[in-house]
This record gives sequence, structure tokens and C-alpha cells, in this order.
Amino acid sequence: MKAEICVIIIFSSWQKNQKPLICILNYLWRKKMHILVIGGAGYIGSHVVKALVGAKHKVTVFDNLSTGLEMNLFPENGFIKADILDYGAVKKALQNKVDAVVHLAAKKAVGESMEKPEKYALNNICGTLNILNAMAETGVNKLVFSSSAAVYGNPEYLPIDEKHPVNPVSFYGFTKLDIENYMRWYGQLKGLRFVSLRYFNAVGYDEEGIVRGLEKNPQNLLPIVMEALLGKRSKVQIFGNDYDTRDGTCIRDYIHVSDLASAHVSALEYMAKGGESQILNLGTETGISVLEMIKATEAATGCKVPYEFAGRRAGDPAVILATPAKAHEILGWKAVHSSVDNIIKSTWKAYNA
Repeated sequence: MKAEICVIIIFSSWQKNQKPLICILNYLWRKKMHILVIGGAGYIGSHVVKALVGAKHKVTVFDNLSTGLEMNLFPENGFIKADILDYGAVKKALQNKVDAVVHLAAKKAVGESMEKPEKYALNNICGTLNILNAMAETGVNKLVFSSSAAVYGNPEYLPIDEKHPVNPVSFYGFTKLDIENYMRWYGQLKGLRFVSLRYFNAVGYDEEGIVRGLEKNPQNLLPIVMEALLGKRSKVQIFGNDYDTRDGTCIRDYIHVSDLASAHVSALEYMAKGGESQILNLGTETGISVLEMIKATEAATGCKVPYEFAGRRAGDPAVILATPAKAHEILGWKAVHSSVDNIIKSTWKAYNA
């Protein structure tokens, strides 16, 4: 059957003036993989699972449901309710013929990380070491890691590329950078291959309305805006209006969660072809200020957003923008869902479902 399909591919590629060998190789390596998605019931994780299912991969979700939701689980996927601090559970999950791991199980509130570093050290660092050690013991050697722009700290130049100095100004950012260093060492010593995806600001929801679970206790701007619109909180606090920006509020690089999800699929398939370890930014290189996001939300929804200005938060740079050029070069990836209009409308749809 494969030989017959390859003949069809060769004929089709000849008609399109493409190289038949490349088409054959692309077909052969696009095999169905079994992916363990750790944190796959969470906001980003559930979108990653949806993208993997759409790409015909087998998925098992590993999640303790502390922030993830059962309603985000897909019926065709396996599910293991367990914690990454349970080494035995992680090892057992990996022994089920897993080809690769996507790791998204991290505590992520910047402010909380500065108040409770022990909580972040235990979950983010110790939990990840459990994953790395279990992978080494079971022979699973491909990992896509959910990293963060927080590793860069205050920008020395914009847009930020992967060569930018790393100097996190939050303990959360430190944990992500520390994990990247561990992965490098495990690559040298244990043959681990990894793609670390440094997210900028994840926003939006699945446009098809399949992923509907809302974040518990959201810390990011747009979900907070939506909760204010729906009366779940009295107002939005804008931290600082005296930054050196066009309207005095912070400017961020917002990327739709569906674009983040597609990057995970591309990273896994890149490694399945033998690709080397990489660290890649995921952003749009387009900045939107806090006030601009609020005004755009008002225009898209027809509702007034209640807000007030508050003092600056420690560790908040005025502007953060990323260049995704390396991700485009290595993975062939680019953001296609991340227009401001789509970000807001998909989020508003999810919050009104």
C-alpha cells in the first residue's frame, strides 16, 4: 500500500514540478507519533492537543487538573490524572510506547513567583527534573518545552531574537531559563533532543469553539478584560501609565494560542525528521499596548471596559517584541491567527459560550 501511495505522490509531484524524492520522504516521516502532553488539559495544552489530533497523532494527556479542566479533554485521547512531582507516575506514563513529550505543566504567575519562589522551584524545576530523568530512564528522547519570553528580562534591543542576552527579572523567568540549561546538559549527556519554545503573550481561543474551558484565576490581560465585561470583576487594573510608550502603558507581543499550538506540532515533526535541538521565539513582532487592547475590545464587543490605573508592577518592561524569524526558518512556522480582531473575537466567543 505504501508503494502505491508513493507512486501517486511521485506522479502528483511531477505534475506540480516538485521533487518526487522530497515528497516521498515527507510522506514517510509524517508517521503517526504517540505524544505525551504534560499539562494537556490547560489553556495552551488543550489547544496543542487539538492541533496534534488534527495532525493525526496519538495523544495521552498527563495532568493533575490543578489548573487544567476535564472539559478540555478530548474523548479520543488517553488521560492520566497525576502530578509531575510523582516520579513513578511520570515514568509509568512514558513506558506506554511514547515517542515524544510536550511539557506545559508549569506555574506561571510572575507576581506570585516573586512571593512564593519555593512553590515555583518545586513545581517548575523539580517537576521538570522528574520528567527529564524519567525520559532518560525510559529512552524517550524528544521533548518540546513550553518556555517564556520572561527569560530575557528587560530588553536591550528590539525586536528580541534568540541571541539576546538572558537576564530574567522574575523568579518564574529564572525557572524557565534554568530548565533550558538542564535540557542542554541532558542533550550532551543523555541524548535528549529538544525544542524550547519561548512564548511571548498567549491570547485567544480556538475559533471552532471546540476548546471551551476558561482559565481558572487568569493572570493575563485579555481574560481579565473579559471577566470585567461580564461582571465577574469590578474593573481592570492597568499597572502603570507613565511608561515611555505611545500611550504610557506597556506594549506586548500578543500571539494567538492556535498559532502557538501549530508551532508545537511543527517542532515535534521537525525532531521526528532528525532535527537538532533548538531554542525558538514565538511572537508576531507587532506590539499592542494595554490601552490599545482595551479600546480594540470595546470596538469589537460594543461594550465599555471598566478600568483604572494603578502603580507599576516590579519587573514589567515597557516594551517587549519578538522576531519569529528563526522559527520560520527552522520550522517553516508563522503566525496566521494572531490579528487583534481575531484574538479578541475568539476570546469573546469563548467567554460567551
